[in-house]
Amino acid sequence: MGQSESSTEKEVNLQDIQELYRKFASECPSGNLYLHEFKRIFGVNRESTEEESAYMENVFRSFDTNQDNKIDFMEYVAAVHLVLRGKLEDKLKWSFKVYDRDGNGCLDRREVKQVVKIIYKLKKHDTPSIKENVDDICDRIFELVDKNKDGQISLEEFIEGAEKDPWVMEQLKLDIRACGWFLQQQERNT
Repeated sequence: MGQSESSTEKEVNLQDIQELYRKFASECPSGNLYLHEFKRIFGVNRESTEEESAYMENVFRSFDTNQDNKIDFMEYVAAVHLVLRGKLEDKLKWSFKVYDRDGNGCLDRREVKQVVKIIYKLKKHDTPSIKENVDDICDRIFELVDKNKDGQISLEEFIEGAEKDPWVMEQLKLDIRACGWFLQQQERNT
């Protein structure tokens, strides 16, 4: 679920929504998507690290807008829309919400370091040869994005930094392979 603008600009029609519902109902016969099902869909299992599990829990919570510990069909549709067709700024706001683990409205070094570490783990999954130095990346992100040098990155600084600097965007790109999963599910039934 990277933050690039969607190239597909077609409207969602009734048939698309019906197909989404059919898929949702087959994946979630109870009518709700629970955290354990969400983790299973995105490959988080017993072998996953505590950090990866916590990260996916934050992603889940960000989609669970009414905070009832389950994703209903309307929340699912909103998530799919954000993933596949959302505007860059909306995706960045959502990413910030996922990264802000303590919910204080700012990212501190610990949160950024943890995000970079997890993002690189996910990238390494697809490209095992990738190398990273989490501390150096974190330092450079703060150098480029923390405009007022208060040791925290606000939502505004985050959005501005990601939009203006392609390197920062690449380092902070939230990619939980969700977009690929949603597209794969769509293609499977067409």
